[in-house]
Amino acid sequence: MTTLFDITPEAPAAPAAAGPRPGPFVIALPPGLFLLNSNQRLHHKRKAEHTAAIRSAAMEAVSESPSLMDALAAAKPGVLFQRAHVLGVLHPASGRRADPANWYPSFKAAVDGLVDAGLFEDDDHTRVVGPDMRLGRKIKGGQIALVVRGLEHGEDPLGYKAAAR
Repeated sequence: MTTLFDITPEAPAAPAAAGPRPGPFVIALPPGLFLLNSNQRLHHKRKAEHTAAIRSAAMEAVSESPSLMDALAAAKPGVLFQRAHVLGVLHPASGRRADPANWYPSFKAAVDGLVDAGLFEDDDHTRVVGPDMRLGRKIKGGQIALVVRGLEHGEDPLGYKAAAR
């Protein structure tokens, strides 16, 4: 199965508990949005402006998704995911070599926008695994997309079990 973003959402690593869980959802930010890169040396004011724009774009992308809005409306505790795995996909503007992890500041701002939109209560380690950054196909202007998949309590997206202490 190939999606618009050449992402095939992974099957859950652990069996799901009783009842359906939401997702996976693909949340794409607009192409051409200025993305923050760890290698940039921006003035703190400019960095804050770009961070706010990315965060706002992620929140807006959620509000423009009918399936996400329906899932949010049906969510009982007020947030859609108690725990989730976030896969971040960088779609570069060119075909040159790229290191998706360098775009972490953009992915972090986008995940914060998902918190603002109500997908998570917070993006700390107890609720969000990731974002795991990957390279996607080239898109004119560049773009990032987030694939969000719900996790059961204690489930690891890679199927690892916690070491005994």
